[in-house]
Amino acid sequence: MSKALTLGNGRLLINLGSRAEVRDLYFPYIGLENHIGGHLAHSLGVFADGRMSWLTDPAWDIVIESEDDVLAGKIRATNLVLAVSLLLTDLVYNEKNIFIRRAVVKNLSASGGPRTIKIFFHHQFEIYESHTAHTAYFDPASRAIIHYRNRRVFLINATLEGKPFDDYSTGVFGAEGKEGTHKDAEDGQLAKNNIEHGQVDSVIGLTAELAPLEEKILYYWLAVGKAISEAAALNEYVLKLGPGHLVETTKNFWRAWVNRRRFSFHGLPHEVVRLFNKSLLIIRAHIGHNGAIIASGDSNVWQKGKDTYAYVWPRDASAAALALSAAGDLNVARLFFTFCNSVLSPDGYFMHKYSPDGSLGSSWHPWLRDGERQLPIQEDGTALVLWTLWRHYEISKDLEFIEEVYNSLIKKVADFLVLYRDERTGLPKPSYDLWEEKWGVATYTAASVYGALSAAGNFARLLGKVKSENLYFDTAAAMKNGILKYLYDESRGYFVKMITPGPEEIVFDYTIDVSSAYGVAAFAVLPFADERIKRAMAATETALTARPGIGGLARYHNDAYNRVLPNLAGNPWFIATLWLAQYYVQIAAAESDLVPVKDLLNWCARYAERSGIMSEQLQPATGQQLSVAPLVWSHAEFVRTIIAYLDKLEALGVCEACNPVY
Repeated sequence: MSKALTLGNGRLLINLGSRAEVRDLYFPYIGLENHIGGHLAHSLGVFADGRMSWLTDPAWDIVIESEDDVLAGKIRATNLVLAVSLLLTDLVYNEKNIFIRRAVVKNLSASGGPRTIKIFFHHQFEIYESHTAHTAYFDPASRAIIHYRNRRVFLINATLEGKPFDDYSTGVFGAEGKEGTHKDAEDGQLAKNNIEHGQVDSVIGLTAELAPLEEKILYYWLAVGKAISEAAALNEYVLKLGPGHLVETTKNFWRAWVNRRRFSFHGLPHEVVRLFNKSLLIIRAHIGHNGAIIASGDSNVWQKGKDTYAYVWPRDASAAALALSAAGDLNVARLFFTFCNSVLSPDGYFMHKYSPDGSLGSSWHPWLRDGERQLPIQEDGTALVLWTLWRHYEISKDLEFIEEVYNSLIKKVADFLVLYRDERTGLPKPSYDLWEEKWGVATYTAASVYGALSAAGNFARLLGKVKSENLYFDTAAAMKNGILKYLYDESRGYFVKMITPGPEEIVFDYTIDVSSAYGVAAFAVLPFADERIKRAMAATETALTARPGIGGLARYHNDAYNRVLPNLAGNPWFIATLWLAQYYVQIAAAESDLVPVKDLLNWCARYAERSGIMSEQLQPATGQQLSVAPLVWSHAEFVRTIIAYLDKLEALGVCEACNPVY
């Protein structure tokens, strides 16, 4: 099941599950060191009238949303059996590493006398992604619970109507035959065990006396640091300024951030506009302080596969950086290019993926093929960084930054792309395709290399480097000729998925793939309005639309990844569907031609979670989100599609300033 909320500030990333429980807690890098591990949880429970009920109990009706224009959760939890409701506001403080939860606790009973209602918070940690050598203890100096292991410290505190929590205990779980301290809360009283070590957990409790229909406010916070003194200082900071103040200032920050560019959103419904802003916030939550942009912090895929999506794929991250640049957040996008400059290989290519600290990420791409050494790369990831950097410059005009990274990033990448080619075809040498599955020369990859070389030529021209300018533009021209000669099939009317050059002949993969025609047009090998593109996109839409089903486009024909219905080409993906929308934007000659674009944007809004989260793909019969969620790439393409829609309205003369960024 996908994550219901994602919250972060560049150093601390927290994901909540469908029962309002904290499932992922990353620190000090976004996506690296999940101190809950995804399979553990921080849970909330209520004790009333002699009965204990954690929010995992089906008796709780839970609705999870996110506040408009704010990177904050809004959760309503109602238990009619207990006659108690909770209204939760969750966020990560934007300035410091503090997770704050505001809870409005209400007694739903309309008659009788005051009721004693107790709220419990339970914590399980896997600090450093390990379950050994932990300590949890009650600290009398800060009057808080502290969990720590080496240089990772988590301080837990809470107040109700300004009064500190009145019950607590620490214990062992999953060892010594013990289930955990949450069992201690079942009678409404905790043992106040002051300290425990090993595989430990903790619970704190707050007691409220509530008259009929009365409600009270409590604040809970988790301060995260690399030393006990640092976490204690953060706790004092919360107590001094007040948790309510921190909640409001964080909301104000995100409102200002997401609304600083006044887009007109002409003709778009409210739900689409809301999802645009939520997408920007979700993307931003997945960007580390060092510019690393991870694909997703959702750890659920760990349970079904061999790894998570908490890595920097140059492909996904480039899409996110491009979306942020287009939306006007140039500083954060620039951070990403600085990150890229630091991890680029000496020979000018990017590896498959990176850990958020810049180290090499795990991969399934081998270094040896048929007994010969090969680069374990997907070349589109290298090309996309360079192409995106040019798009970023077109908006930012930050010439000083371009001068700074020209030799170390731009020239290195461009020179690699020039050399890493098949002399016979003029196309790139084989690498792994966009979807990381097949080895060969994919149409999308070749088109992205053309776009990157064109960008490199533009950079060289900008800086007066004539020799390099000519080399890059000449190589791009040869690449275009190779694409049109080898990758377009006139008889079929579409671009092939890929070719694999052999010693004597070329093997063609004729699979219809949405990335093929889209890539040729997106990277300007051919205009979107070219008849070959129109013909290919028509064939693509016919072959890949999920009918019968909820609609939307599959990635390619017979896509087996998480496939649900064998009679369909594959599950619909948000990315593929939004690429179709971008195609319709580009070929529109009048405002009326944009109706299909709005239909596809509405489709995305319909199948996004109420919190705004979009997954990788959908169950084609039910629309349930499948695979990782949120997927930053999905949100990036949604933002890019709306920006393209607004640019088209300006080009058509419908509005003068639909897009205020440029």
